[in-house]
Amino acid sequence: MLIALHKQARTTPAVRAEIAASHEPVSVLARRYNVSESTIRKWKNRTDFNDRPHTPHTLGTTLTPAQEAVVVELRRLLLLPLDDLVAVVKEFIEPKASRSGVHRCLTRHGVNDLRTLRDEALKPKHKPFKAYEPGYIHIDVKETLI
Repeated sequence: MLIALHKQARTTPAVRAEIAASHEPVSVLARRYNVSESTIRKWKNRTDFNDRPHTPHTLGTTLTPAQEAVVVELRRLLLLPLDDLVAVVKEFIEPKASRSGVHRCLTRHGVNDLRTLRDEALKPKHKPFKAYEPGYIHIDVKETLI
């Protein structure tokens, strides 16, 4: 079984299970496994012995979801460089917005690469067939010569 421990883990899931199952005093277990007593108490109270993620569940951003949607649409429509977009955002949307916060927002929504957006804007739009009144049929004919 492949175990993925975080960089500073001093115990493995097997050691954590031993700690939880042990009836010895906390201080004895802490000395044996070379961890703090609070760590021993933590593992005694748990039933799952795998590492839990340490990343925050929600990211702290200064922009609300509605403001983020406006920023993304500004980027798509105006094709502004990041610094110009940050100036617009600070002036009209959120004065506390930072350059890195706006960049993270653009990255999160997939509009951070300005070259790709410009290429998409230059591509010809696909046009559907002309809408005819009922009764007409559109037929393409290709002639081959042998």
